Amino acid sequence: MRTKAQLYALLAAALFGVSAPFAKLLLRNLQPLQLSGLLYLGSGVGLLLYRVSRGLVAGPGHRQAALRKADVGWLIGAVICGGLLAPAVLMYSLSRTPAAVASLLLNFEAVSTTFIAAVFFSEQTGKRLWLAIAVITIASLILTVDKTGAWGLSFGSLGVLAACFLWGIDNNLTSHISGKDPVMIVIVKGLGAGSFALVLSFGIGSSLTSYSTVFLALLLGCLSYGVSLLLFILALRDLGSSRASALFGTAPFLGAVVSFVAFRYVPSTQFLISVPVMLLGAFLLVRESHSHLHLHTNVAHEHPHTHDEHHDHAHDDGIEHLSEEHSHAHKHEKLQHEHEHAPDIHHRHEHH
Repeated sequence: MRTKAQLYALLAAALFGVSAPFAKLLLRNLQPLQLSGLLYLGSGVGLLLYRVSRGLVAGPGHRQAALRKADVGWLIGAVICGGLLAPAVLMYSLSRTPAAVASLLLNFEAVSTTFIAAVFFSEQTGKRLWLAIAVITIASLILTVDKTGAWGLSFGSLGVLAACFLWGIDNNLTSHISGKDPVMIVIVKGLGAGSFALVLSFGIGSSLTSYSTVFLALLLGCLSYGVSLLLFILALRDLGSSRASALFGTAPFLGAVVSFVAFRYVPSTQFLISVPVMLLGAFLLVRESHSHLHLHTNVAHEHPHTHDEHHDHAHDDGIEHLSEEHSHAHKHEKLQHEHEHAPDIHHRHEHH
């Protein structure tokens, strides 16, 4: 499960990284805030169409846990922080910040996510994890550094850091509902954030003129924001906020690779230097091992699962074990054992 989650995080990063070079082309006909809104809206609309089509052909068995009343607060917080506030703060700050500074500061989302996860949500971190995050961040800094010398500290720079911090909050809040239906989470976040950004752009006097560009932006948003976020949420389930976000930090590197292939760019010296550094950071994360004696307390919840050492419960129909993933409300009895684990939805315990 952990290897699959790591692949989900890397695929999410690859899809999101692809958005950068293609979004740059779309900006020829769209304002930044317009594009941001269309990308988010495309993610929500695309996943909504997928959900509707699945509902027409799906059987009676539902393998995802539905969002409940207790999840609404986490979801609203994630939408406000990551979908409404962060993009608005970023767009405002970008107009007052040199491009080189903004590109470098945006790499600190993973650092913000890990800091918030460790300090406010007691997620397990360690020297190896912080080292991996530092290495990946350094590789991203190398990749995005601007040699023209356009530097300067300003309130705009602080705004970019604030946007990263808001996305860090978003990642941690989303992690707490990652066991629930990821498609519905993406739909709510996409439609909410996309509608807000578009209304805001219209409010400042912009208008949409090229409908073919609008369609392409929606399509890009469906893949690079919708499917990417879907995979990221699946990674959050088994990796926790900090590790999933650290792997997601490879997005600039993977986006550069796509640019070289799709647009036939010649790899720069910066890229060639960043390759081994980025690979080292990813290797440190993938090879991380964490094991100790830990206690599972009594808890009742619902999420997709198969029957393993953490899910040894009976069903009303008398079936004791199911190899196929399914979802229903179930109870965990008190259990103490030792095995290798990540801060997934069953192992978000404090460490001493």
